[in-house]
Amino acid sequence: MKKFMIFSAAALAGLILAAVLCLGVTPSTRQFKDAEGNILPGSIAALEEVELGNLKQWISIRGRDVSNPVLLWLHGGPGAAQMSLSHHIDEDLEEEFVVVHWDQRGAGKSNHRGFKEETMTFEQFKSDALDLVEYLKERQQTEKIYLLGHSWGTHLGTELAAEYPEHFHAYIGVSQLVESRRQLEIAYEWLEEEIEKRKDKDSLNRLGEIGVPPYKHSDYKEFAQLVSSYGGNFDKEMWRLAFISFRADEYTFMDYYRLLDGMNRGGASLHPEGEMLGVNFPEHIPDLEVPVFFLVGNNDYNTPLRLVEEYYEKLEAPQKELIIFNNSAHTPFLGETEKFNREIIEIKKQTQEGKVRRSSGKHLCR
Repeated sequence: MKKFMIFSAAALAGLILAAVLCLGVTPSTRQFKDAEGNILPGSIAALEEVELGNLKQWISIRGRDVSNPVLLWLHGGPGAAQMSLSHHIDEDLEEEFVVVHWDQRGAGKSNHRGFKEETMTFEQFKSDALDLVEYLKERQQTEKIYLLGHSWGTHLGTELAAEYPEHFHAYIGVSQLVESRRQLEIAYEWLEEEIEKRKDKDSLNRLGEIGVPPYKHSDYKEFAQLVSSYGGNFDKEMWRLAFISFRADEYTFMDYYRLLDGMNRGGASLHPEGEMLGVNFPEHIPDLEVPVFFLVGNNDYNTPLRLVEEYYEKLEAPQKELIIFNNSAHTPFLGETEKFNREIIEIKKQTQEGKVRRSSGKHLCR
């Protein structure tokens, strides 16, 4: 038994050493190079630690042409940092934009040792985001940028676009948060029906134990996992996402630990009393002063299509469009990556001065 324990400890140490050697201890981001292997003139590929809200936080900045407009991603979660997936989803976007991924406070590379969870308030996240927007505008010498929020990131993005429209060419809401109470009710009804169709007694019992919404954060996490297991959330299996993520030069061995720790924490710190934050954008933000584009999966039951359609119809904006991905759920940029990127590039064409704009409306993505 003692020999087995010694062997197991040695094997574990070997695996950890292999992981460190494979993943590295020094983060970097790949440069854009020409056919001869020389760095492409006029390109940008940078990994930076910047101070936002008195906390050092990490961003990646990548584009084949530094003169292209900035596209800032606000990732979901909170905690679901996306930088380690960027090399998988951004190749086409990096041709047309300077793409920025930001690991928000408490997420990924910005989930520092000794990080104070009590600083994870909505107002602090919004302040951090505004600091970053202003930093990017100054760094890239531009008056406006494109703002893209996904899931939780749409909470930040919608509020920023409403309060500071002068900073943005357009706001792009992917899996747009609309009304938190109703989205849970719609998801619960759908999930209960799907479980009963499959006669899945274990899942039905689990749903019964979780109960009906509204939820505290701990209950919501369990509910969201059940929604995901029935295909209403992620568009790729977690093991596939892990395989993609582990190929990122931007992350070290310790960064992956920070990523998992932040994902596990989620948004618990945003709800100190346990009750989930309430959002009602149709009531709170009925109009925006920038062009608005909603991109949503037809099978999304995290932020259901029905609510996004309702908000889209009511929302007043100088230009708006609802783009539906018929074969995706909550992450169309993973489920239909090429189509997703085509739509983002089309948005750039529509909103750049002097370009012919496609008429506003609602359509399935091409």
